[in-house]
Amino acid sequence: MGESIVGENAVVEDYQLRQREYLLQISRAMTSRLDLPSLLRLILGSAVEMLGGEIGLIALRGTDGQFSVRAGSGIPAAVLPLFKPLWADLPMYHGRTELSHWRIPDLPARLALVSAAVGITLRQVVALPLILEDSLEGIIYVFRTRDHAFSPNDRLVLASFADQAAIAVRNARLYQQVSDEKRRLDAIIAHSADGIMILDRYHRVEVINRSLSRLSGWPVERARGRLCHEILALRDRQGRPLPHTPCPLFAETGRAPSYHEGDLVRANGHIVTVGVTCTPLYDEEDQLINVICNVHDITRFREAEEMKSTFISVISHELKTPVALIKGYAGTLRREDADWDQQTLREGLSIIEEESDKLASLIDNLLDASRIQAGVLKLEMSDLSIPKLAQKVASRLQTQTAHRFILEFPEDFPVVIGDSARLEGVFYNLLTNAIKYSPQGKEIRIGGYADAHEVVVYVSDQGIGIAPDEQERLFLPFSRLDSGLSRRTPGVGLGLFLCRAIIEAHGGRIWVESEPGHGSTFTFTLPRADTVAT
Repeated sequence: MGESIVGENAVVEDYQLRQREYLLQISRAMTSRLDLPSLLRLILGSAVEMLGGEIGLIALRGTDGQFSVRAGSGIPAAVLPLFKPLWADLPMYHGRTELSHWRIPDLPARLALVSAAVGITLRQVVALPLILEDSLEGIIYVFRTRDHAFSPNDRLVLASFADQAAIAVRNARLYQQVSDEKRRLDAIIAHSADGIMILDRYHRVEVINRSLSRLSGWPVERARGRLCHEILALRDRQGRPLPHTPCPLFAETGRAPSYHEGDLVRANGHIVTVGVTCTPLYDEEDQLINVICNVHDITRFREAEEMKSTFISVISHELKTPVALIKGYAGTLRREDADWDQQTLREGLSIIEEESDKLASLIDNLLDASRIQAGVLKLEMSDLSIPKLAQKVASRLQTQTAHRFILEFPEDFPVVIGDSARLEGVFYNLLTNAIKYSPQGKEIRIGGYADAHEVVVYVSDQGIGIAPDEQERLFLPFSRLDSGLSRRTPGVGLGLFLCRAIIEAHGGRIWVESEPGHGSTFTFTLPRADTVAT
């Protein structure tokens, strides 16, 4: 009898020893696993195996305070929600001192209810809480379908295991939170409309987002590891490069964010104007960790500023000439000590009238430009003949130039619906430009054709032509060709801007085709009258 008891005790001790060794191995494995789903499966599988159970599950508290099954063993996933009575209305947990007294009330009755719902005979259950910083965050359940009860040692082993599991779950959750936060930050950085660059303490690029990659012309992978001045090759307004210190944008002497503006020379040689805000980050030991650079494309603001200066300069010049002529001739003609003949009076008054017309035209153009930018340009629409409108403008200008106008419209050219006065202005601007930039006596051709949906109208000259990189810029306000002839030719650079706005307001398009030295052809389209909805 004594030998039997000794043998049984030896078996129990050996079982307990194996449990503790297994617990030690599993604890080590848990501390090295940070993926929460994988960790929960490891915890549950280990708990079921240690206690000789057949079924197990882990329920964790969510951010809404409710428990839900996060891992199951030996149970079909479809029936896991039926175990909910086991953790419904759990008692509050008030600290580790009460752990030995914490119990799920009516656990046998709850177990019987669940057993009937899932169709599995569950005879024994042990449930121990996962305590994270004195807060009940989860429960491990291990079930047996046989009558063999869980021993106090089983509960003690599971309690020790639960402590280790709780630490591992907390670490995995913290890691998941950090990973989620990093993914969010990565997404914000990657998809930010502004360029973002993160530098290390040595001012080498750690992160560059897509916007800055597009802005600088540097591929993301090629940019990593390079010095910041290689990516942000900034120049001042005079085209001089900023000093190539380890990072010319960041001053070591201050902690406050610094702001810099300059022209960014892209990898393909193109230039954009950017504003760069650099913010240093320090650790607790006052050591520089990173520099965060936020890069904003301010090209359009710089262009607006330059346009404003150009506007003031050009308008001042263009107003000064006719005003001076009007004042000069008016002052001369009204002199009391002079007796002017009729021919001199007519010539003087003609010049005053001509310069007044120029002033009126300039003012009208400025008003139209203002209306366009304010979005209030109004059109007076009616049926009209484009060939007759072109002939009218050409006839008026023919008396002022030696150029020859040739009209090339077919007889069956269709009627369009448009604003006659505005479209007359389009022809006037296109033809006067052709006159200005073409040698005297050359031909200027005006013609068009039609398809099923629209009419196409062109004005072609034999002038100086336009370089490809200047062609799109022509349609911007106050923009003029950069050539000796254009600098000697009066104008404020509003004509083509107004032409495009008027044509687009009619639902058409306008463009230019040209080669330097081979003339230019300006073409625009308008909807046919028989295709416009009434």
